[in-house]
Amino acid sequence: MITIRDINIKDKKVLIRCDFNVPIINGKIQDDNRIVKSIPTIQYAIDNAYKVIIISHLGRIKTKDDMKKNSLKIVCDRLSKLLNIDIKFCTYEDDIKSEISKNKIVMLENIRFFDIDDKKESNNDEQLAKYLSSLCDVYINDAFGVSHRNAASTTGISQLVPSAIGFLMEEEINKLSELFNPKKPFVIILGGSKVSDKIGIISNLIDKVDKMVIVGAMAFTFLKAENIDIGKSIFDEDNLNYCKNLLNKYKDKIILPQDVYVSDNINSKNKILVDIENIPSNMMGLDIGEKTLDKITENIKDSKTIFLNGPAGAFENEVFSYGTKNLLSILYNTNAKVIIGGGDSASAAIKYGYKNKFYHISTGGGASLKFLEGKTLDGLKYIGE
Repeated sequence: MITIRDINIKDKKVLIRCDFNVPIINGKIQDDNRIVKSIPTIQYAIDNAYKVIIISHLGRIKTKDDMKKNSLKIVCDRLSKLLNIDIKFCTYEDDIKSEISKNKIVMLENIRFFDIDDKKESNNDEQLAKYLSSLCDVYINDAFGVSHRNAASTTGISQLVPSAIGFLMEEEINKLSELFNPKKPFVIILGGSKVSDKIGIISNLIDKVDKMVIVGAMAFTFLKAENIDIGKSIFDEDNLNYCKNLLNKYKDKIILPQDVYVSDNINSKNKILVDIENIPSNMMGLDIGEKTLDKITENIKDSKTIFLNGPAGAFENEVFSYGTKNLLSILYNTNAKVIIGGGDSASAAIKYGYKNKFYHISTGGGASLKFLEGKTLDGLKYIGE
């Protein structure tokens, strides 16, 4: 796919779509990984283009209150500090074209502010896409995390001006693509809550894997499919038959938990460790235990490639972080090429100190899943055309 280094940006106004949807608590950025990962593309544009315009989203915008707490100004300030360059921040009340003419680099306010008006950004409004295209000569999509969205700032604008991808996007595509022809043994570890979210990737990769480990809340749908009493654990009733059929066909490949930590609710400060056959009827499984981790260790010890998507438990509550923490430690101590597929699993890896410790930590959860399903990402359909 054509990248920013392959397209002429000399003397051009370049608009870069980034993904700066970073966690912010009490006015402080908690993790700037997505900002840092975008710097190579932005710096290349600064060094080689005439003007640089940056756009991104932050959060979901449904009300005026959402707009107040999701301004990109804080991100602009962080990026300016990281680049050691002044960046002009523009709201949509400003004369943006005038500001572009006066400044080398400009960042626009949260593009999803346009969602207040009939979801113009998220619904790929033609007029919004045309407005964005009027600001630039070249469009660069470096926002892998939203590249599966059919939005005005991804799909729409790329149909209207010469376009390419940035270095972050290139890295995501190249490294995730390795999972289509992985060095073996190849193991996938899937966690999270819904089986429905993972059906596409399971169907596309199950024949390529040597083992598929199922943890997190989605494991309880598989356990229930095996007629195990899962108490009040969350499960995906609509996909019970899918899990049954998968277990029947790939019984030797699929690894399920042997023990779990249970409690009466996800916010509890108390937990009990039980074997999966002994989950109390009034409790729910919220994390995996030592026996399960030992089983995972045994099944991945000789692996050459491992893909992780989804946490092993409800790690947001520190009480149920044991499985996720120890699973990451186990992966770190293997000799395998470990790729982590964005979303909560990427957040956990960064939270627990593995930010630069694995072969690849994706910046996109839903995007990485759709890509690994073998589908064309909406935001990349028209790149380079």
